[in-house]
Amino acid sequence: MTDYLNLNFQNRFIGLGPEFYQAKAPDPVTDPYLVDFSPLAGQLIDLPPEAGGNKNFIDRFSGNNLMEGAEPLAMAYSGHQFGSYNPRLGDGRGLLLGEVQNQNQEIWDIHLKGAGPTRFARGFDGRATLNSSIREHLASEALNGLGIPTTRSLAVIGIRELIYRQKPELAAILVRIADSHIRFGSFEFFHYTGQEKNVRRLLEFSIQNYYQDIIEESDRYRIFFQRTVQCTAKLIAKWQAVGFIHGVMNTDNMCITGTTFDYGPYGFMDRFAPDHTPNHSDTHGRYAYNQQPEIGFWNLNKLAETLVTLIGAENLEEEMKQYQPLFNRFYREEIGKKLGLAILDSEFTQLVQRMFQLLHEHQFDYTNFFRFLADHPANGNNGELKSWLSQYLALAQREGISHEERKAQMDSINPKFILRNHLLQTALDKALKESDFSEIVRLRILLEDPFQDRPEVFEKYGIDSEHYAQDTPETFLCRQTSCSA
Repeated sequence: MTDYLNLNFQNRFIGLGPEFYQAKAPDPVTDPYLVDFSPLAGQLIDLPPEAGGNKNFIDRFSGNNLMEGAEPLAMAYSGHQFGSYNPRLGDGRGLLLGEVQNQNQEIWDIHLKGAGPTRFARGFDGRATLNSSIREHLASEALNGLGIPTTRSLAVIGIRELIYRQKPELAAILVRIADSHIRFGSFEFFHYTGQEKNVRRLLEFSIQNYYQDIIEESDRYRIFFQRTVQCTAKLIAKWQAVGFIHGVMNTDNMCITGTTFDYGPYGFMDRFAPDHTPNHSDTHGRYAYNQQPEIGFWNLNKLAETLVTLIGAENLEEEMKQYQPLFNRFYREEIGKKLGLAILDSEFTQLVQRMFQLLHEHQFDYTNFFRFLADHPANGNNGELKSWLSQYLALAQREGISHEERKAQMDSINPKFILRNHLLQTALDKALKESDFSEIVRLRILLEDPFQDRPEVFEKYGIDSEHYAQDTPETFLCRQTSCSA
């Protein structure tokens, strides 16, 4: 393992020049303390499991004592927020420290969220709340446990500072690890300010650093956009299949590598309500669960508009035509896996359509429905589902595998545990009211492998499996969160 005091930083982005960022050191913080550290995220940059408890780690990742080679900068970008263009965005409270190459030659961005105001801060304090930092920390590690591409959270570091949102709140810094921090909005910034030369430079940079296999291709710009369409369609198909709702799919929150990016008022589907949005500010439901695939298409169109002079309108239109078929195929495959079915024919289509009708009509818990289904027919027939279950069992039988094999396959795809509203709220309440971070640790451990019970681990951390797997209590169903953080 690499000594975490010498992470061998580089910063390729800084070579693009000052039009692309503001160079700035993190603001010092008072008496930083560790809220939680993810050893699994630490592995990405070769950190040992015990690294998070070290005072030097806390000093360096809070920004008080910069690591050798780090060149912190705030990135410039703009974006469409709730459908309207906002030219005044950028990293108002975030700093990209640089990149670290691990022993497997993978390169990861290291980013501090809440490191103090930059010139993009628009008059705000440049800090993150402890509340929002914990929320992003747990969600990013939970999505990783589900096998969904996501930024990772190395740690949450608390700082002895009150900041003001609707009320005074505790502040924190989130240490984020990502494969890229280049957003759709990064291209929009240069396009809408008439800097077409910098659109091209950013595109070349993205290809050279994230798609090296196409550097020599004459139509590499088109291939880059094609891959962005593909990975975005695949990401949103995975969100839909697992019941994850991002909540704020602005173009500045969309990453070119198809990675779940910037967690705000997110949520996981509990009782099946397809028009639910976890975002209290989203009064028209623009970013509701059932709108996410369409918003992915809309956002890709906004990225395409910035590349017209480089790729051509007709070429971009041809690539955009692939989005819906790609999403449909990826999503169909994901739902097939959830149902333990590989034959995805017209009978499968009818089965799935009726399944979603039943989920909606009876408001079943989305996650636990699939765990229940994996036990069928051992659990007997529910009267409301009897006809559909008979149809399902007939399709399962033609797959030619045993019930035990099907159950094993389904249980490896359908989580037993998700980051439910009431579980997250309990962790937040303990942290914010009692400075007790033990429930954050439990949830992180639980969600690192959300598919099965792990008796030895659960006993060590005091995890009651059935408590964490139960349906969301009535009072927490369809909860919404403010964008304010």
